[in-house]
Amino acid sequence: MTVLRRPSSHYEYVDRGGDIYTESFATIRRETRLEGWAPDAATVAVRMVHGTGQTDLVDDLVFHPDVVTAAREALQAGAPVLADAHMVASGVTRARLPRDNEVVCLLRSPLVPPLAEEWGTTRSAAAVSLWEPLLEGAVVAIGNAPTALFHLLEMLIDGAPRPAAIVGCPVGFIGAAESKDALASLAADHGIDVPFLTVRGRRGGSAMTASAVNALAQERE
Repeated sequence: MTVLRRPSSHYEYVDRGGDIYTESFATIRRETRLEGWAPDAATVAVRMVHGTGQTDLVDDLVFHPDVVTAAREALQAGAPVLADAHMVASGVTRARLPRDNEVVCLLRSPLVPPLAEEWGTTRSAAAVSLWEPLLEGAVVAIGNAPTALFHLLEMLIDGAPRPAAIVGCPVGFIGAAESKDALASLAADHGIDVPFLTVRGRRGGSAMTASAVNALAQERE
């Protein structure tokens, strides 16, 4: 049996998990502009900064005034989390979910490739249509594909069941900023007022989106 030993120390760094966690959030609150933020939204924003390392992220975050309450109430009631990518689903901390909520990503369903081929769209977008039986009252987490967010919005405009909340933070150079602008203006443009959280511009991603879901799942940092 191999005996493991810690290597000799050559660097000075914080190496205790609890200390790293505590100091990380203290640093974020020192360095991030949170003046004027509602406390519940600030807690979510801090966790998103923690997941990305970007203290200026708060300058681009857009929160519907009801998104934190709506998402937490839905999760407390047992609603599923519907994720567009397996990286988003993997980033959701199951221990934070209040009702052992199901985290669903249907990207690998055998139904997805033929749908994407038939509709001439991405697999990520096609997979969103498979959410329809689960969509009512769910918490949606889109962090990868702008086409998935556009597809969801088109479903809602066509009368699909409404989720309790949408975390829409797809990343990319083609369609990402535009899809998030469409989410933010869904109520004004189409009269569909679904609580949402998004980040303007090109940045986003799985880590950011999962961090937001984790913060919405529980109030504590």
